[in-house]
This record gives sequence, structure tokens and C-alpha cells, in this order.
Amino acid sequence: MIEHDWTCPYCGRPTTITDPLYGKGAYSIGTSRSKHEDVELSWFAFSCPSKECKELTVNVNIRPYKWNDNVKQFGKSIFSQRLLPESSAKALPKYIPQEINSSYVEASRIVNLSPKASATLARRCLQGRIRDFWKISDKLNLFQEIEAIKEFVSSDTWEAIDAVRNIGNIGAHMEQDVNLIVDVDPKEAAILIQLIESLFEDWYIERHKRQERNAAVKALADTKKPKTKQAEESNVQTTENSTKTE
Repeated sequence: MIEHDWTCPYCGRPTTITDPLYGKGAYSIGTSRSKHEDVELSWFAFSCPSKECKELTVNVNIRPYKWNDNVKQFGKSIFSQRLLPESSAKALPKYIPQEINSSYVEASRIVNLSPKASATLARRCLQGRIRDFWKISDKLNLFQEIEAIKEFVSSDTWEAIDAVRNIGNIGAHMEQDVNLIVDVDPKEAAILIQLIESLFEDWYIERHKRQERNAAVKALADTKKPKTKQAEESNVQTTENSTKTE
């Protein structure tokens, strides 16, 4: 039986994939006259076992090969990509604003196809995040908004934001409209998306966890109140009875 440790890109749940939830195949492409000569296309598919999800993930890989003593030896991949889901974006909780989530997903989807557009969407997502989470005035530009939150964020978070601000054209256009197309390469666009992912964790997700912890403590305290009050009333009654007896 085939088993794979796997995390669903749709719902974010870690799980173990077994045969009924896993499929694969490989086919030779009849284009031996191309510069790549013999080429194979392979695919891998996973089905999420969660009843609430059950989504399909599909990856494809195209690579050249040669036969050596009846053994197929593969060269470097010509194309390797996940087809479903289209975006490499991580699954985010529903309590994160949809507009911010959408910009992040779109930026992740096109990071290799169009890094310029991806960086533009990511900058818009970053600005929207700062305004929503820290309630910063929308009259400021992104550069000013980043400066405005410096005293509120941890030093390592600020250093990460500042590092992105100093990366080539991304940093050069922080003071301009976030809808401006920024001339960046895929690596720079990917770094900006990684920053956004870390801020989702540091701001929204950690805040939600803290709220849940505080709510649990409050709920526990509330369950103790009636018992404490009842115990106090019982002590008062005992004291009164003792006084009457005397």
C-alpha cells in the first residue's frame, strides 16, 4: 500500500494519503525530433479525505529521458507545475477579510506567469492588511503606513517588512500608488508573498488564537462564579445557625 504524508492545499489539513486517494500515470510524448528528444509527461493526483473538503489536487511534470541498458534515465524537468489548485496560496481562515485574501490568492497564482502583476497585487494586499488590522488612515501611502506601524509590531516583523522595502524596485515604489506595475523578477515577487503569509500568521491568526484563549479563560471563570457564590451563602447560613444555637 502506498502512503504519503500530505497537507491539503485547499483546507490546510495534514493527513496521510493511501491508495484509494492517490493516482498517477506517465505517457511518452511523440516529439522525439524536438531538441529535447524523447519526453515523458507524468501526473500525480490526490483527493483530500476530509468530508468537508474532498477537493482534487493534480500535479504534472514533463522531462526528457534516455534509455541506458533498458533503464529509463531522466533529465532535468522542462515543466513542472500544480494544475489544481491553480494557486500556491495557503488555505486561510474565514475570519480574514475576503478582499485581502483574494489579492493574496491572485498574487500567488501568477507569481511565475507575471511577477510584475503579482508584486502589484501583493503590495495592494500588504496595504489593505495594514489598514484593516492597525486601522491606519487611508490618506497615507504604503511607505508612510509601514512607518506608522513601526512602534506596534515586533522587531523581527518590522525587520522583515523593512527588508522587503529595500529589495530593488519593490522598495523604490513603496511611496507610489500600490496599483503601479512594479518591474520585479519571480524571486522578488515570491519574497513579497512570503512576507504576506508570515503577517497573516503574526497578526490575524495569532490574534484569533489569543481571543479564543481569553474566551476560554473567561468561560471557565464564569462556571466557577455560581459555585463560589453558593459556597459563600452556605458559609453565611452556617454562621447564622451557629449564632442562634449559642
